[in-house]
Amino acid sequence: MESVKFMDLKVKLGDDLKFSLKSGRSLEVETLRLLLAALHNRSIEKRGKRQAEELIDEEVLEVLNKEAKKRKEAADIYLKAGRRDLAEKETKELEIIKCYLPEQASLELIEKTVKDAIQKTGAKEAKDFGRIMAEVMKSLKNKADAGAISEIIKKNLGSLR
Repeated sequence: MESVKFMDLKVKLGDDLKFSLKSGRSLEVETLRLLLAALHNRSIEKRGKRQAEELIDEEVLEVLNKEAKKRKEAADIYLKAGRRDLAEKETKELEIIKCYLPEQASLELIEKTVKDAIQKTGAKEAKDFGRIMAEVMKSLKNKADAGAISEIIKKNLGSLR
């Protein structure tokens, strides 16, 4: 998905919600309402901090990524607890949310970005992890899972020894 302005995305979510309501897709309705509520709550947070209440693209993506992460973690927890039905519901919600997120970076791109960051920072030890992570996150913000980035950094730092 190309860069979508907040209002465009909010309108799209609202339009998709109306379509889902008319189509009787209850899971989509529930998920879209939760996304719209999360975005609304974030704009209220900003208003409370006396900032402009309009969310910028980056903030919208942060909210959507946060909601996606919640669903992924919940699905994992439910699977470990033997609740396949609830895990399946969380996974379906995650798939709906992913439709509104930009395409995630490939493992190859993450690997290349990590190697570039290691070179740029001159990192050689595990204590340099934070500097590398900060550099990679600047490049791949909202395009890659922090957990995946972390694992690749650890692997690369381990191979430097």
